[in-house]
Amino acid sequence: MNVPRLFSSVFTLVFLLTSAQLAMAELVVTRVFGPETPGGRYKHPASLEELTNGDLYIAYYGGEGEYQGDTAVYGARLAKGKTEWALPKRIADTPDRADGNGVIWQEPGAATWLFYVVRYGETWSDSVIKYKYSLDNAQTWTDSEILTFEKGMMVRSQPIPLLNGDFLLPIYHETGNDKEAVGAESASLFARFHQQTKTWSFTNLVHSRIGNIQPSVVQLDDQKLLAFCRRGGGYGPQADGFIVKTESHDGGFTWLPGVDTEFPNPNAAVDLIRLKNGHLVMIYNNNNQGERNPLTMRVSTDRGASWSAPRNIIDNPQDEAAYPYIIQAADGRIQGVFTSSKRSVVNHFILDESDITNPVRK
Repeated sequence: MNVPRLFSSVFTLVFLLTSAQLAMAELVVTRVFGPETPGGRYKHPASLEELTNGDLYIAYYGGEGEYQGDTAVYGARLAKGKTEWALPKRIADTPDRADGNGVIWQEPGAATWLFYVVRYGETWSDSVIKYKYSLDNAQTWTDSEILTFEKGMMVRSQPIPLLNGDFLLPIYHETGNDKEAVGAESASLFARFHQQTKTWSFTNLVHSRIGNIQPSVVQLDDQKLLAFCRRGGGYGPQADGFIVKTESHDGGFTWLPGVDTEFPNPNAAVDLIRLKNGHLVMIYNNNNQGERNPLTMRVSTDRGASWSAPRNIIDNPQDEAAYPYIIQAADGRIQGVFTSSKRSVVNHFILDESDITNPVRK
């Protein structure tokens, strides 16, 4: 028996997209890794990047459980032209500490960065952010560096290149010692990498009504940026639980206080990207009853002023579709990852913008 092929084989699941009024198209979701894959049963949140050589790369953290000290960040590659993902490799592991929230991102025409967190206490509010980078398309990595020594700082979303050449990394400061709630003082902020000086600086904290974390950001023009954030509070039903919005009007240097949007949020991750045509795409769990389901996408063609009707791309009440993360690939299509099966399965999907705005295939 070819054991590596057994572990790395790709299982394809087909989900029927449904809507209250429209017959939706079929979406192919690939089960990339599961609890049988070496590295521990737990596999959560995943990030995705298409490298300049055409390979796809997934980073996630794995181990025996979220709060188990053996967790490490793993990376896995789907080589261009191949159909099977390579087995995950451990790419960040701090001895006797829990590593998590790996974010893989390739700076346009330059280094591939890995950002992640290391927990130095019982809860995530005891974490710091580390990073390393690769100059050979994530084959080898530099030693780790610490982005900030301040406890409670975490990362989850991809950076964006800014129009002035810098790049902006969404981060957040999580407070409190309750594993079942995100403290009301938890706040989003942004770390800015200045290309000329190769140094980092940090923006103001974005506070909101019940706290917010895990911002995801897009740049709309030279001065205006928009970010959507996961709400704070508990993990149970919360009728007034919504995605939080913040804006910058000076190129990302300072940010407005966070305000509630109209979009429900069950204290779960949201992702937001800007397509090459200028349209915005968001993906989130359209629910404020504590369930990370359904997985919903919307498109904005007017810089976030209005959004298309919600399209549930995954709607499985028996499971969760958590921590979505999306990119636009070189071919223009939208690719994404999310986790399911009690944070033990990493899934990958591909679709077009038209599958969200006009899902009926003819």
